[in-house]
Amino acid sequence: MTTAASTAQDNANFRFHRIGEVSHLSGIPVSTLRVWEVRYNTFSPTKTAGQHRLYSDDDVLKASLLKQLTQSGYAISSLAHLTTAELNLRIQQEKNATIVTEPATGLMGIHIVGLPLASRMASQPFAATGLGDAIKILDIFADMPSALAAASHSPCQLLMVRVNSLQALVHADIARLASLCQTQKLLVLYNFGQQWVIESMRQAGVLVRREPISDSELADLIRSVMLVNARTTLAQTPLGGMIPPRRYNDETLMRVARIPSTVLCECPRHVAEIITQLASFEQYSAECLNRSAKDAQLHAYLSSVSGSARALFEQALEKIADHEGISLYLA
Repeated sequence: MTTAASTAQDNANFRFHRIGEVSHLSGIPVSTLRVWEVRYNTFSPTKTAGQHRLYSDDDVLKASLLKQLTQSGYAISSLAHLTTAELNLRIQQEKNATIVTEPATGLMGIHIVGLPLASRMASQPFAATGLGDAIKILDIFADMPSALAAASHSPCQLLMVRVNSLQALVHADIARLASLCQTQKLLVLYNFGQQWVIESMRQAGVLVRREPISDSELADLIRSVMLVNARTTLAQTPLGGMIPPRRYNDETLMRVARIPSTVLCECPRHVAEIITQLASFEQYSAECLNRSAKDAQLHAYLSSVSGSARALFEQALEKIADHEGISLYLA
């Protein structure tokens, strides 16, 4: 949920660009940008009192996407009227068509929230980092409200969010979006933020960085996520990453706890009861998270620890169930 105050601050921090900067970021010559604007109405920049054109972050992203598509053979006349979302969809359709005919590429799926960040990742300087062939941008959202309001959310390996103001309500929105996207890792870039919120997010395993950061540092952060994903196996729980959701509901755990066991110490019952207790404490800690700034950091830590422990015991329960021949029904 975005407050009126945060919306006003976002508008106040909205960046505008001269045409030379748009050219540098997108890799399109200034002369070409002017032709596209005059002939095809591709952009609608605002003007200063001195009649200088000012382009938005959305214009920069649009220019970068147009370059990719025109280099693939599309005519600018067929693309000029499309929005950035429609252009991005066209690019993803092209990539999907290519991936279908090629062996598995191991591309990392990414959702991006924030037009400035999307524009940056589509720019010429970021392309020079060499990550373009290793990632696949699944969705681009202009801001948090539009991301949360989306009709559907496909799972992704990395959710990247850029916000101007990082405070408790924004933190809650980001956590909700991460759950909807079932993301494995979360990267948040911010301009201004409350320290206790930042610390609680970091203790929960979120990558949090204050702007400005360089393209090389941003690329290194993405590579670090790729390395973690490459090393993750089914026998590992992503401690320090996004805590996986519950796999078994209370009814399933109660049923398992009542099944007679051939294992010493009644392991199925004990493990099922531990999972129930950890899940309850995990929920309790999460609900306490935003009640006060003084307690938020501790509760975030407790929620992260209990969630990680719960996920480990769920894996232990699966091993016991396999040994005992017990059927587990996913929640």
